Amino acid sequence: MAFGRKSLAGSMIGGIAETQEVIDYCFARNIRPDIELIRPEQINAAYERVVKKDVRYRFVIDFASAKRAA
Repeated sequence: MAFGRKSLAGSMIGGIAETQEVIDYCFARNIRPDIELIRPEQINAAYERVVKKDVRYRFVIDFASAKRAA
Protein backbone atom coordinates (compact mmCIF):
# COMPACT_ATOMS: atom_id res chain seq x y z
CA MET A 1 0.00 0.00 0.00
CA ALA A 2 2.83 2.43 0.81
CA PHE A 3 4.60 2.16 -2.53
CA GLY A 4 1.34 2.33 -4.48
CA ARG A 5 0.38 5.55 -2.65
CA LYS A 6 -2.85 4.01 -1.50
CA SER A 7 -4.44 4.42 1.88
CA LEU A 8 -7.12 2.76 3.91
CA ALA A 9 -9.40 4.89 6.07
CA GLY A 10 -12.43 4.31 8.23
CA SER A 11 -14.62 5.86 10.85
CA MET A 12 -15.22 4.77 14.41
CA ILE A 13 -18.61 6.51 14.54
CA GLY A 14 -20.42 4.29 12.05
CA GLY A 15 -22.44 5.12 8.98
CA ILE A 16 -25.67 6.98 8.38
CA ALA A 17 -27.87 4.07 9.47
CA GLU A 18 -26.06 3.67 12.78
CA THR A 19 -26.11 7.41 13.41
CA GLN A 20 -29.86 7.54 12.74
CA GLU A 21 -30.37 4.63 15.15
CA VAL A 22 -28.62 6.56 17.93
CA ILE A 23 -30.65 9.70 17.18
CA ASP A 24 -33.91 7.71 17.26
CA TYR A 25 -32.88 6.05 20.54
CA CYS A 26 -32.11 9.40 22.17
CA PHE A 27 -35.32 10.98 20.87
CA ALA A 28 -37.46 8.13 22.21
CA ARG A 29 -35.90 8.54 25.67
CA ASN A 30 -35.76 12.35 25.69
CA ILE A 31 -31.95 12.35 25.87
CA ARG A 32 -30.70 15.79 24.86
CA PRO A 33 -27.24 17.38 24.66
CA ASP A 34 -26.15 20.09 27.07
CA ILE A 35 -25.61 23.21 24.97
CA GLU A 36 -25.23 26.95 25.38
CA LEU A 37 -27.31 28.80 22.79
CA ILE A 38 -25.68 32.01 21.56
CA ARG A 39 -26.67 34.72 19.10
CA PRO A 40 -24.41 35.37 16.07
CA GLU A 41 -23.14 38.63 17.60
CA GLN A 42 -21.81 36.61 20.57
CA ILE A 43 -19.44 34.48 18.46
CA ASN A 44 -16.31 36.49 19.30
CA ALA A 45 -17.04 36.37 23.02
CA ALA A 46 -17.70 32.62 22.78
CA TYR A 47 -14.38 32.12 20.99
CA GLU A 48 -12.57 34.04 23.73
CA ARG A 49 -14.19 31.75 26.30
CA VAL A 50 -12.95 28.72 24.37
CA VAL A 51 -9.42 30.13 24.38
CA LYS A 52 -9.67 30.76 28.15
CA LYS A 53 -11.06 27.23 28.67
CA ASP A 54 -14.18 28.72 30.27
CA VAL A 55 -16.66 26.53 28.40
CA ARG A 56 -18.82 23.89 30.01
CA TYR A 57 -21.20 23.09 27.14
CA ARG A 58 -21.04 23.05 23.38
CA PHE A 59 -21.95 26.34 21.74
CA VAL A 60 -24.85 26.37 19.28
CA ILE A 61 -25.38 29.51 17.21
CA ASP A 62 -29.02 30.58 16.97
CA PHE A 63 -29.23 31.97 13.44
CA ALA A 64 -33.01 32.23 13.71
CA SER A 65 -32.55 35.11 16.17
CA ALA A 66 -30.48 36.96 13.57
CA LYS A 67 -33.35 36.76 11.06
CA ARG A 68 -35.79 38.23 13.59
CA ALA A 69 -33.45 41.12 14.39
CA ALA A 70 -32.88 42.00 10.72
